[in-house]
Amino acid sequence: MSTFFVYIIYSPSRGIYYKGFSEDPVRRLQEHHADKSRYTSGKGPWEMVYLKNYSTKREALIAEKKIKRAGSEYLHKLIREYQAENS
Repeated sequence: MSTFFVYIIYSPSRGIYYKGFSEDPVRRLQEHHADKSRYTSGKGPWEMVYLKNYSTKREALIAEKKIKRAGSEYLHKLIREYQAENS
């Protein structure tokens, strides 16, 4: 059974966030660093600041959509909670 992930990466040099979905977040982060994503190309380096796994692709895509539509307050709350749990 596959695991699906929703992630948020941050570019300290640009002060921007990118939210996405992947089955392999380590490989995906490497792709962002290698400028293989149109939106993130040339805007790195990137840091993984949030990562959550889901058991179904549908759940992950719904969560990704919610995060992409969320305001900065909600994003910062998710990131703070994730970092507190993983520090």
